Amino acid sequence: MEKMKKIVLKIFFLLLLVLPSLLLHAQDKPVEMADTMRSNGRIYVVIAVMLIILAGLILYLVRLDRKLKKIEKEN
Repeated sequence: MEKMKKIVLKIFFLLLLVLPSLLLHAQDKPVEMADTMRSNGRIYVVIAVMLIILAGLILYLVRLDRKLKKIEKEN
């Protein structure tokens, strides 16, 4: 479990370092599709779906880690 926590923390801090630079580059030129999605309010749906997928992946990895630890303890 400790290894999983360390991996999740590393990924989180990596995203914290990378996202600001990506956001700065994204503001250089306007994207018509993004403006349209923002004006319609659909951008929130896209973000919600992305967060659900990410949460599902993290949950899957945590459950897999627990199962592996249980198998390791049995052996």
